[in-house]
Amino acid sequence: MGHDRIEIAYGRGALPITLSADIQPTVIRKAVLPKLPDAHAAIRHVFDHPVDARPLHALAKGRRSACILICDITRPVPNRLFLRPMIETLVQGGIPIDRISVLVATGLHRPNLDAELAELVGDPWVLEHVRVENHYARNTQDQIDFGVTATRGTPVRLNRLFVDADLRIATGLVEPHFMAGWSGGRKVVAPGVAGHETIRTFHSARFMEDPLAVQCNLAGNPLHEEQLEIVRMLGEIYALNTVIDDDRDLVHVTFGEIIASHLAAVDFIQDATRIPVGRKFKTIVTSSAGYPLDKTYYQTIKGMVTPLDILEPGGTLIIASQCSEGFGSPEFRDAQVKLVELGPTRFLATLTAKSLAEIDEWQTEMQLKPMRLGRVQLYTEGLDAEERRITGVEHIASLDAAIAQSVAHHGDPAVAIIPEGPYVVPVHRP
Repeated sequence: MGHDRIEIAYGRGALPITLSADIQPTVIRKAVLPKLPDAHAAIRHVFDHPVDARPLHALAKGRRSACILICDITRPVPNRLFLRPMIETLVQGGIPIDRISVLVATGLHRPNLDAELAELVGDPWVLEHVRVENHYARNTQDQIDFGVTATRGTPVRLNRLFVDADLRIATGLVEPHFMAGWSGGRKVVAPGVAGHETIRTFHSARFMEDPLAVQCNLAGNPLHEEQLEIVRMLGEIYALNTVIDDDRDLVHVTFGEIIASHLAAVDFIQDATRIPVGRKFKTIVTSSAGYPLDKTYYQTIKGMVTPLDILEPGGTLIIASQCSEGFGSPEFRDAQVKLVELGPTRFLATLTAKSLAEIDEWQTEMQLKPMRLGRVQLYTEGLDAEERRITGVEHIASLDAAIAQSVAHHGDPAVAIIPEGPYVVPVHRP
C-alpha cells in the first residue's frame, strides 16, 4: 500500500511526489487561515480604522501630492484589490489625481514593464489614471541623499518621487523573509526604493553573517534595525500590509503608521507561519513556493535556507524550482561562477573583506548556509548545462528517485515535505 499523492508547488502548478510504502512522510504546512469573506470591505475598513494614524481620507486632506509604493513582480501582492480604492480615497480627500503616483519598489531587481506591469498593477483603471514608474537603484540622479544612519553608518539615498510626495504610502506583503525577518512595511522603502549603495551595504557580510539576520526574527536583527532608522530619517510614512494564503487570497490586512501597522500584521501571521517540528530530518523535500518566486535560481535559494532548523547535519535537502526565467542577474551569475571556482570557504573570505557587497552576491552567500550543513539537490527544467554547473549544487532528474536514494543513503525512512517552500518556517522544538 503506497501513500496518498503529495504535491509540491512548482511554477504555476504543482509536482506530484510518489513515495514507496516504507517511507514515513511528515508534511509541514502553514496553519490554515480563514479567508476574508469580503476583501474590498476589509480594505475600506482598515482605511477608516488605521493603526496609530488618522483615517486615510483625513490623511489626504490638505495634501498636494501622494506617492504609493508597490512591490515588484517577485511578490504576489494583491495590488488589484486596494490600489483603486486607495487612489479614489485620496482624490475624495482633495489630492488631484495627476499628482498621485505609483512607484514600483524594485530594489535592485529589474524593472517591470509593459504586460508585466499591467499584471503587477492588476487594474487597467490605475494605469489609465495615475503615473506609474519603476525605481532604478543605479540612477543616483533620481535619488535624495540623507547622509548615513547613526548606528551602523549605512549610506542612505531614497527615490526622489517618494521623498518629495506630500503623502507617502508603502504597500506590501508580510511573509517570512530569510534575512530581514519579515517582508513588507519598512522593507518596501529600503531596500525597495533605496539607492544601490544603501542596498549593497545592507547586504554586506557584516549584516549577512549576523546570526540574528534570519527569518521571523526582528529582535536585534541588524537589517530590520537599519530599515527602521531609515524610515525615521525620512519621517511620516504610512503602510498597507497584506497577508495572503496559499491560494493568494487575502486573509488579513492592516493600514496605518508604517512601523506600527507592519508589527500588527507580523503579530497576526507569526504563529501561523512558524511551525514547531519535534525532530530533525536527514531528508527534506521543499519547493521555491511556485510562481512567481520560482522564476529564477536567484530566488530559489530562499527555499534552501528556510528549513535549515530541521535539517540534520549531513542531511540531504531536495528542492524543486521551475526557474522558468532562468538564472537571475548577470551579477548573480558572476558570483556563482566565483563560488564554484573558489569553493565556499575562500568565497566567503572575499566577502568579509569588503564593506559594499557586489550586487546580488549576497544570495550566493546565503547559499553557503545549506552547503555548510548538508547536501543540496535541485530539480529544475529551467536551466541550461552551464547554469546547472554554476549553481554549485547537485542536480536530479526525478524527485521520487532522489527521495528514495536519500532515504537509502541515510538509512532513515523519515522524510519532511514542505510543499510551500520558504513561506513556511519549520522551527525545531524537541
